[in-house]
Amino acid sequence: MSILEYAKEKDLVWQPSFSGKLGNGLVGYRGALIVEEGKQLSPDRKLPPKIQARQVILVTDEEKMKLFSAELESILHFEPFFEKYKTFFDPTTLVILYVTDLNKNATFVYEGVTINAYSLHESSVWNELLDLSNLEKSELKKMDNEEKIEALYEELLATDCTEKQMSFEEILSLKGESSKKIMGAV
Repeated sequence: MSILEYAKEKDLVWQPSFSGKLGNGLVGYRGALIVEEGKQLSPDRKLPPKIQARQVILVTDEEKMKLFSAELESILHFEPFFEKYKTFFDPTTLVILYVTDLNKNATFVYEGVTINAYSLHESSVWNELLDLSNLEKSELKKMDNEEKIEALYEELLATDCTEKQMSFEEILSLKGESSKKIMGAV
């Protein structure tokens, strides 16, 4: 079972903008994944998730994720997130997390999986990944969703995403206040 099959079966998919086949037998997803569900108000009404991995961009095969990137509101949400989805990670998964309350970028290993953690202040995960991989938006303009995710995935595989190596405990000490600025009408 893939992570997407698991997430759909457990009703953990939240606001997907893309979910579909890519080339080479891979599947891509953009949207959010629920980490902790919102309160059930009635049989057919539920509050939004208490904790979610937002702006998820993932590439997976039938069993394991190849690429996982998302925004977490807090580094304290990492452990519940990882506990819920760890079955789908392995040491070869490229993981790039953007965390709004992280003061510095760092790389750590958690249960054998390398996590590249970056602070996220203003931008979107998609734009940050384009910058990290040196892809220009203009290069992607005429591509469809599948091609954009494939191009980003290929570029990220060739990119060194590692930052200063730290333990998870050291990463927790980098927690600050959320510095993400909400963009929009003033």
